[in-house]
Amino acid sequence: MNRKFVYVMVLALAGSATGAAPYLMAQASSSGTITIKDPAEYNAYNSAIGQPTPQAKEQAIESFLQQYPNSVVKQQMLEVLMDAYTQTGNTQKALDTAKKVLAVDPTDMRALALSAYVLRAQAGQKTDPAQAQPLLDEAAADAQKGLSAPAPSGADAANYSKMKAAVTPLFDGAIAADDLGKKDYADAIKYFKEELAAMPPQQQTAGPGIQDTYLLGTAYTQEKPQDLVNAVWYLARAAAYAPEPFKTQIQTAAQYWYKKYHGGTDGFDQVQAQAKASLNPPAGFTITPAPPPPSPQQLAHTAVTSTPDLKTMALTDKEFVLANGTPDDAGKVWDTMKGLTTKVPGKVISATPDSVQLAVSDDAQQSNKADFTVNMKTPLKNPPTIGSMVSLIATFDSYTQNPAMIIMKDGMMPPTTKPHAMHRATTRHHTSH
Repeated sequence: MNRKFVYVMVLALAGSATGAAPYLMAQASSSGTITIKDPAEYNAYNSAIGQPTPQAKEQAIESFLQQYPNSVVKQQMLEVLMDAYTQTGNTQKALDTAKKVLAVDPTDMRALALSAYVLRAQAGQKTDPAQAQPLLDEAAADAQKGLSAPAPSGADAANYSKMKAAVTPLFDGAIAADDLGKKDYADAIKYFKEELAAMPPQQQTAGPGIQDTYLLGTAYTQEKPQDLVNAVWYLARAAAYAPEPFKTQIQTAAQYWYKKYHGGTDGFDQVQAQAKASLNPPAGFTITPAPPPPSPQQLAHTAVTSTPDLKTMALTDKEFVLANGTPDDAGKVWDTMKGLTTKVPGKVISATPDSVQLAVSDDAQQSNKADFTVNMKTPLKNPPTIGSMVSLIATFDSYTQNPAMIIMKDGMMPPTTKPHAMHRATTRHHTSH
């Protein structure tokens, strides 16, 4: 986990906890002044808060809270303890302390920010999405509370505004990550864009800013329908700033989706240069789409017109033309087939003594769907097993385009070749008399 990022995002611009000491003199009076009445408690408070290192603060404040569990400065001391654990990189202790702060004040923005960040980071370390999602849900719940949290009573308005501006991207990112995990891509896109827009420019192109730019691009590839223009923009931008080995991985993804949409990689470098220079695509930005692929009917016509002798066309190609061609093209191919007796190899989809349905083409075999029906000349004593591969001899009889099916008649099993009989050679021994 990026300790520096946690500290900067959650604590910078918020003012250090020790800097808040002048108004942490608890037990609020009608005048708003906070006072600790017990001198021993006040001395213990001063001693703990004045420790010179974060490690020393951790020990002193834990001791203070054990000795004075109901102190009027409990929330403030927990916040100082949370900060200390953050500075020493003990993220689990920082999270545990943030939860204690929230038990006292459910709207404490810094505790909500730290909790949302750490929980999202912990979710990112899980390899099982089922284990990650509850953490993301909890992080998003804290983030939603943080976005709507009111300023605490007596808070300096300017400092509070700075702190809220600092942690808002963190909240937006936690909500977006949760949406992404739940496949709510439209909402994920909304919050990722709000997160990046709320970040200072230097954060957009470093660390979590790069990561969430990449996730934003990925979300565009997953939504229905896909928005590959925006997907390419944000993936290309993330690749432009990502360190290795992530740069190459993200670059490969960006080029893949660009080629899928555009038909080639020409022009990709110019798009990436634009994306590197700007967070969002300019108004009117587009990528020229590849021409639509030819229809099955067009492909069938090309196959017919480009084959000099239709009799030489492969059986699977003939089947494609019969299923997809115009009546004229299909008729030309069928003229070369009707009445022809041939061997047909395929996967058995169903079988009775009178009829066997086969999957002959690769597509039919992969989808386990029959594309040939062979009506037997004489009933089979032992129909072939479903799923087995067989070759039948039959005569082309008719076909249908919808559903695509070639019907054959006079089917029979190929004759089995009998092995040659083995004759033992005998040698006669003649004896001379």
